[in-house]
Amino acid sequence: MSADADRAIAGETVVAAPVEEVWRAWTTSDGAQTFFAPRCRIEARPGGAYEILFLLDAPAGEQGSEGMIVMAVQPPRLLAFTWNAPPNLPQARGQMTHVVIRLAPAGEGSTRVKLRHDGWGEGGEWDEAFAYFDRAWKRTVLPRLKHRFEVGPIDWADPPALP
Repeated sequence: MSADADRAIAGETVVAAPVEEVWRAWTTSDGAQTFFAPRCRIEARPGGAYEILFLLDAPAGEQGSEGMIVMAVQPPRLLAFTWNAPPNLPQARGQMTHVVIRLAPAGEGSTRVKLRHDGWGEGGEWDEAFAYFDRAWKRTVLPRLKHRFEVGPIDWADPPALP
C-alpha cells in the first residue's frame, strides 16, 4: 500500500458555543443552513440523509451532496457521513468518501471541532478532489462555522469573505 492510500484531510477549530449548540449546527437542516450551505436535508440517524446543497440553480444531482447518508451518530460527540466530489469531477463524484466530525468541550462555553475526511483513491480526479476539499474544509466550512457562532448565521445572498 502506498503512503497516499492512507491520506486524509484533517481540520480543527474552536467555536465559541457549547457542544450541544455546535452539535445542532452539524446535525439539523436548520442548523447546517446557518453555516454550511443555503439548503440542507439532514436526518441525524444511521442511514439518514446528509444532503448539503450549494448550487440551488444547478440540475438535480449536481447541487451538492445529494444522496449522501449518515453513517454513525453519537450525540453530542460524533457524526460520520458519506461525501462526494463536486460535479465538475464526475469520475470522483461517482465514488464516496467519508467525513467524521468530533466535538469536545474546549473551556467555558466553547467547543473543539475536529474534522477528518478520508477514503480517497489515487491519481486523476481523486487528487483534484482531495486538493479541493483540503481547501474547502479548512478555508471555508470550518471558518464559516466559527463565524456563525461569533458573528451570526451566514447570509447566503452575501456570504462573508473570510481570511
